[in-house]
Amino acid sequence: MSSNSDDQQIARTIKTAVAVFAASIGLVLIIFMLAQYAVGAYSGRVRENDPAMSPSAVAERLKPVGEVHVNAAAPAPVATVAAAPVASVAPTATGALQGKTTYDLVCVACHSTGVAGAPKTGDKAVWAPRIAQGKDTLYASALNGKGVMPAKGGNPGIADDAVKAAVDYLLSQAK
Repeated sequence: MSSNSDDQQIARTIKTAVAVFAASIGLVLIIFMLAQYAVGAYSGRVRENDPAMSPSAVAERLKPVGEVHVNAAAPAPVATVAAAPVASVAPTATGALQGKTTYDLVCVACHSTGVAGAPKTGDKAVWAPRIAQGKDTLYASALNGKGVMPAKGGNPGIADDAVKAAVDYLLSQAK
């Protein structure tokens, strides 16, 4: 008699487990269908008639923002930050402005986020040991490269003075 009671208990447990499993699957399907309806997949709206989905509207959104034209006969111009005229800034501020400009154009990509171990701009604790090495060492690292940082931040067309001004700007942010 005990064996029959145990078998009945196992059968009830299995039926309960199957019912719970089926209810869970049904609940997941209902939630999925409600989510699809909420985003418009089953709303009955025909997307082809939507003016935002017309071929011309899609082409307009996907068009490139610019074009590059290469003239094989002429050498490619090399942009230099140092040559940029600064007419409205006092001569004493030109170095600081040039440093920030160079930083914004070249250095910010790595030093703002710490990519590949680059010391983050303004992180005094990280910059302190580097500052202790002296400016000449930091200038040499920026001009010649160090670790994964390429020489001149990967832009060989930048004037040495502009690179040094960027180093000075970085140091000013760490004080």
